[in-house]
Amino acid sequence: MTSARAEALIVSPPEDSAAYAGAVRIVETLRRSGHEAYLVGGCVRDLVMGSVPDDYDIVTSARPQEVMDLFERTVPVGAAFGVVLVVAGAKGYQVATYRSDGPYADGRHPVGITYGGVHEDVRRRDFTINGLLMDPGTGRVIDLVGGLGDIRNRRVKTIGDPRLRFAEDRLRMLRAVRFAATLDFFLDPEAVAAIREEAPLIRGISAERIREELTKILTRRGLRRGMELMMETGLLEEILPEVAALSGVGQPPDYHPEGDVWEHTLRMLDLMPQHAGPAWEATLAWAVLLHDVGKAVTLHRDERGVHFYGHDRIGARMAQEIMGRLRFSNAETEAVLDLIANHMRFIHVREMKTTTLKRFLRMPRFDLHLKLHLLDCLGSHGNLENYEYCLSMLREMPPETLSPPRLLTGMDLQDMGFLPGPLFKEILGAVEEAQLEGRVSTAEEARRFVLEHFGDQRRTPP
Repeated sequence: MTSARAEALIVSPPEDSAAYAGAVRIVETLRRSGHEAYLVGGCVRDLVMGSVPDDYDIVTSARPQEVMDLFERTVPVGAAFGVVLVVAGAKGYQVATYRSDGPYADGRHPVGITYGGVHEDVRRRDFTINGLLMDPGTGRVIDLVGGLGDIRNRRVKTIGDPRLRFAEDRLRMLRAVRFAATLDFFLDPEAVAAIREEAPLIRGISAERIREELTKILTRRGLRRGMELMMETGLLEEILPEVAALSGVGQPPDYHPEGDVWEHTLRMLDLMPQHAGPAWEATLAWAVLLHDVGKAVTLHRDERGVHFYGHDRIGARMAQEIMGRLRFSNAETEAVLDLIANHMRFIHVREMKTTTLKRFLRMPRFDLHLKLHLLDCLGSHGNLENYEYCLSMLREMPPETLSPPRLLTGMDLQDMGFLPGPLFKEILGAVEEAQLEGRVSTAEEARRFVLEHFGDQRRTPP
C-alpha cells in the first residue's frame, strides 16, 4: 500500500460522454491554476471495468475556497469536510480537497479533518476498488491501495482494518454488500467477519440512509445475492427481521416446489432483471421482497396441510410498519401496500363476475400488479394461466370498456329530485355497475335506471 509500489494502468475514456468531458474540464482548470487534481473513486473503478459512470468525483490539492474562487457556479455542500459541488452545465461534480480524517465519534462523521496529500486521502476511503485515481488527460489510473488487484480478483476489501473502516461509517457494512452484489464480487473474509461482529451497530444509522442503500441493492443487478449476503452477515436480521424470519417457513410443495418462503422470495428477486425490464421500479422490488412477509406469522398446519390464511392482508400491515420505520413517503408506502394487498386476487380472476374483473384490471398501475403476479408464479409453481387470462382480457377490453365515461353527475341527480348526501355515492356506484355489465350505455338509459331503482327515495319533485 505504499506509493513506491503503486500500480498503474492506462484506460480509454468513454466515447461521447458529456459527463466525462465536464469532469475533464474541471480537472484541467484546477491544474492550470497550479493544483493537483484527479478523478477518484467509483467512477475510476467503473472505467477500469469497462462501464460508463453516471457521476464523476474529483480530488484535488486545492482548498475549498480556492475551488470556489476558480469556478463560477459552486455549492459548498460539505465545505467543513473539504467538499465543494462544482456545477458544469446541468451536472454537478463533487470536488474534494485531499484530507485525512480525525476520530469518528458518531459512526458517520469525523470530529475533524486535516488537509494533506493524495496518499493520506486515498487511505481514508472505504474499499480498495474505490480508492483508485485517474489522470483524465492521459487515461493513467494510479493505484496506491491495491484496488486494481482486487478488481482482477473480483474482491471487495476495505482499505486497512475493516473494523476501523466500519466504525468510521457503519453504513459501509451495507455498502460492502451492495458492491459485492452489484459487481458480482466476493466479500473479503475479514470484512465478512467484521460485519458479523458489528452488524447490530447498523441500527445506529439513520433510517433514510439505510433505506437508500437497500433500494440501491433492490434496483440493481445481483439483488438476490445482495439479500443472501445480508442474511449471511446478519445485517438482514438487524434491519429487516420480518424478512429474515421467512427462512425455514415451509410451504405446500404442490404450489411451492422451490422450498421455503425465503427461497421463493429470492427466486423472484433473481427473476426481476429478466421479467421486469432493464430498469425495474423500486415499488415493484420492495413489493417482491415484502409480498409474503405475513407468512411467517400466519403459518397454520392441520390435517389438510400448511396454510397462510390472510397473509396478504396481515403482510400489508407488516409492510406498512416496515416502510414507516424506514421513513418511506406516504405515496411510496401506499403503492407497495396496494401490490401486496392485492397479489392473491389473481387466484380468482377467472371466477370474477364481469364488473369485479373490470375493476380489478383497471386498478392504478395494473402493469405492476401483473409483473408481481408473473414473478410470483415463475418463482414457484410456474403456472401462468391466470397471468395469460388477464393479458387476454386486457386485449379484449379497451380502456373505454374498463373505465367508461360517467353518464350522470351529482347535478343530474339533483335535477332529478334527489337531495345531496350519502345516497349519491350509492346511486352513482349502481349506475357504473350497470354500465360495466352492459345494461346501460347512454345518459337517458341511466336516468331510467335510477328512477326504477331509487325513484322512491327522491325528496323533492323533479
